[in-house]
Amino acid sequence: MNKVVFFSESQVNGNIPRNFENARTEYAWMMALNAPHYNINNIPTEQFDLGIVILPKSNPNVNLDSFRSCCKKVAVMQEGPHWYFQDYTIEQQFHYYNTIVSADILYCHNESDVNYFLGLGCKDVRVMRSLMIPAGIPSRSEWGDATMIGGNFVSWYGGFDSYMVAREIGDPISAPSMGRKQDQEDLIEDVNYLPYMNWREWIHCLSQYNIGVHLMRTHAAGTFAMNCGFHGIPCIGYKGLDTQELLHPLTTVEVGDLDEAKRIGDKLKNDEKFYNLCSETIRKRFNQYYTEKAWRANWESINKEL
Repeated sequence: MNKVVFFSESQVNGNIPRNFENARTEYAWMMALNAPHYNINNIPTEQFDLGIVILPKSNPNVNLDSFRSCCKKVAVMQEGPHWYFQDYTIEQQFHYYNTIVSADILYCHNESDVNYFLGLGCKDVRVMRSLMIPAGIPSRSEWGDATMIGGNFVSWYGGFDSYMVAREIGDPISAPSMGRKQDQEDLIEDVNYLPYMNWREWIHCLSQYNIGVHLMRTHAAGTFAMNCGFHGIPCIGYKGLDTQELLHPLTTVEVGDLDEAKRIGDKLKNDEKFYNLCSETIRKRFNQYYTEKAWRANWESINKEL
């Protein structure tokens, strides 16, 4: 395999160990490609065939020319939803635009993102699937009747939508504590907010739940649906997110269709055959699309020239 390197605002430098405690999707990509990572301000002297730059959300003012000294091709990886940059200052919006259209390749999260970036003028747009590398973490074998909602009560995560569906299911509800969590959320009596935990702790914790609900309109990497998929947990979610549509075809609804989402939640709770069908379908599709082997095969198919 040709040599690949990643750059981001993370302070981690070098290769990522497979038992890395915070092995989010971007680190899983690096593991799968045996690709080192460098801070965006730390340009190595070693030469690479492809450099993939994850632009910082907080400061997108990055000059791709600085990476061309060590990389034959320079790509940009989508960070956040494709519209995220439109909340930047006017100057930053145009800088971001000029940066991504100058990249040799733009990697995006979802098929639904491709035409957007092509329409902006990016010359070569490809989907880089999300990935998780469990590295010794077993998928669930025992669990209780409890529902995990995928985010907090802000428009970014759509927590209120998820909460309404979870209440319809009727089992105890838990939610992670994310960076956008509002202080008053702790006053919601029927939601158990989990403390912050690293990625490996989160995957272990999720295994104890039997239904996931993540009605998030903000489409990016879709890791919640993927993490549920690893455990065979049915996840109710909106269309437009590859991890949701590929792994959870029986529990995916049109954006905003809370009525159908609640109907599916009730069916998962009360129809054991439907629940088992969903879980079996998810496990088969996870093996088809989201194992490391499947991810590598997909990577090689979309990057044949590399």
